[in-house]
Amino acid sequence: MRRVVFNQKGGVGKSTITSNLAAIAAHQGRRTLLVDLDRQGNSSRYLLGASADLADEATPGSAEFFDSTLKFSIRAPKTSDFIVETPWENLHLMPASPLLDELHSKLESRYKIYKLREALVELGADYDEIWIDTPPSLNFYTRSALIAADTCLIPFDCDEFARRALYELLDNVKEIQADHNAELAVEGIIVNQFQARAALPQRTVQALIDEGLPVLAPYLSASVKVKESHELARPMIHLDPRHKLTQEFVALYQGLGAGK
Repeated sequence: MRRVVFNQKGGVGKSTITSNLAAIAAHQGRRTLLVDLDRQGNSSRYLLGASADLADEATPGSAEFFDSTLKFSIRAPKTSDFIVETPWENLHLMPASPLLDELHSKLESRYKIYKLREALVELGADYDEIWIDTPPSLNFYTRSALIAADTCLIPFDCDEFARRALYELLDNVKEIQADHNAELAVEGIIVNQFQARAALPQRTVQALIDEGLPVLAPYLSASVKVKESHELARPMIHLDPRHKLTQEFVALYQGLGAGK
C-alpha cells in the first residue's frame, strides 16, 4: 500500500500526520517506509532528530534518488541505496534535502515523472506500507507522488480559506487520475488541529460532510504535546502512547485500509 499525504496549502500538518501514521504502522509490526519529498525535510528531522542535519550532507536520500534518474549507468544504484534506518523498529526513511530544489527544473524538462512509481513498485516486496510526504505546492515532486500512490490523504485545518482551497486540490487530484494514475483514490480528509468546543471548526467540517466529501474520523485535536514531540524528534506513539492525540492517531490509522 502506497499513500501520499498531500495539500497545496502549507501549515496543515502534512509532515506531522505522515510521520505519526507511519510510526504507528511500524509500531504495529508493519514494515514501513516514509519517503520525504519536501525540501524542508520536516519528516526527516522528525524521525532522525539531530542526525538529519548530517544526513543532508552524507546520506543519500530522495534528492540523490532523483539525481540518479538523470544519469545512465550500467551499474545503476538500487532504490534501497537511498533509504536509511530510523531509531524506530520497522521504520525506514528516504530523507529529503534542499538539493531537491536544484533538481526540479531538470527533472521536469527530462520528464522523469514516473521514476518514483517505478522505484516504489520495485520496493513492493520489502515493505508493507509506503508513506509519502509532499511539499506544499503542486510541483514535479507532488505529481510524482500522486502518480506513485494508491491512495491520497488530505490534511485539513478548519477555516474557510482551507475549505475553498480544498476544491481546487480535489480537481488537481482528478486531473492526475485522468491523465496518469486511474487507480489513485482519495482515501479521505484528515481534520487536523480540531477544537471541539469552537463553533467555527464544527460548522466547517459539517459543511464538508454535508457535501458528501470523505471526512475521516476521529478528528485530530489541537495539542501542544505534538510540538514537544517535534522538539524531541519522537513521534507521539513513542513519546506518550496514552495521550489523547496519540490515541486519535491510532484510531485514525486503524480506520484506514492499512490498519486492517
